[in-house]
Amino acid sequence: MERLDKTVAQLADMPRKQAVHLIRAGRVTVDGEVWRTPEAKLEPAAHVVSVAGHVIDTQPHRYYMLNKPQGVLCVSRDPKVKTVVDLVPPAFRRRGLFPAGRLDKDTVGLVVLTDDGDYAHRLLSPKKAVFKRYLAVVAGEMPQTAVETFAAGMELEDETRCLPAKLQILSCEEFMNRNGGDFASFATFLEEYTIPSMADYSCVEIAIQEGRYHQIKRMCEVVGHKVLWLKRVAVGDLTLDPALAEGECRELTAAETAAALRSVEEFCAS
Repeated sequence: MERLDKTVAQLADMPRKQAVHLIRAGRVTVDGEVWRTPEAKLEPAAHVVSVAGHVIDTQPHRYYMLNKPQGVLCVSRDPKVKTVVDLVPPAFRRRGLFPAGRLDKDTVGLVVLTDDGDYAHRLLSPKKAVFKRYLAVVAGEMPQTAVETFAAGMELEDETRCLPAKLQILSCEEFMNRNGGDFASFATFLEEYTIPSMADYSCVEIAIQEGRYHQIKRMCEVVGHKVLWLKRVAVGDLTLDPALAEGECRELTAAETAAALRSVEEFCAS
């Protein structure tokens, strides 16, 4: 059970004092009846709560999938730069919403947004072995030997030891198919993302169990390749919806919410 003023403040994303004022002014109803007592107790999910005639979302937590574009910070708030939370439509916003895991400013793709701290912890904990899958374009020709290097677990330049990861070298056609097929050719893809022109590229898919700072970029540097473009396409068994344009988000289904938490027992066996 929760206090009415706490419920209204949290779910309507307003200061507690404002919630108290609205309740005492008779602007809050519970199941159609006016409640004027801020300290009154209720089970939010079991009631219909309205503020100034507008029904507020009383579900305990929400979970969203966002297709992050380049140039957007993967944080809740920033006074100068657009963040992933800024991209959430007003109808979806609620207090405490944050990204469950970070992507670099120039990295695109799947971000899970939630206000459920316990869920985010389970999603991010290395002990849970929830893998994150990425597509990348790197400079130069990635050698087949790098596959074994990634699978063995590697040491980064600062002596940080990474858990085993999966690397797959893709043809340009395979890469484009896995990238959703939004571009007429690999050349138009490179042009869209202003990837520098050079003789040799490698297209790869990488799956990791962790989320260390710049991990994919640093791992590729260990084997001698600079990452030119990076996109997260899956978390656990949750795959980025190909119908979701960059900058768009939607609510996860219950099945998708659970799918993001699925781990793999034999991470590098397949």
